[in-house]
Amino acid sequence: MPTHITHHMKKNILTLALAATLTAAPLLAATFAVTDTPEDELREITIAVNGARVHVTHATGQTLEVYDVAGVCVASLRIDTDDKTFSLNLPKGCYILKVGKVVRKVSIR
Repeated sequence: MPTHITHHMKKNILTLALAATLTAAPLLAATFAVTDTPEDELREITIAVNGARVHVTHATGQTLEVYDVAGVCVASLRIDTDDKTFSLNLPKGCYILKVGKVVRKVSIR
């Protein structure tokens, strides 16, 4: 029995290896996408306003940005705990609050 591999056999082996890799890649990617997601990202960020007090949950390490109706950033506050309340010392009016991808239009009274 010959021990050499012909060019045709090499081509078939490479084709099979490539096909196996391409077939398995989406499965591997899906598996890693689920296991690589930090638990903090799975919880929904909430922003609630009561008068001039803003309550933010599930946003540790992020920043609360406050914009006036003209789009000017009037405050930027670091969120250092999972359940944080801020007292905004701003004039009464409408503002836009942003934490990560969560945006809320609010009225400060």
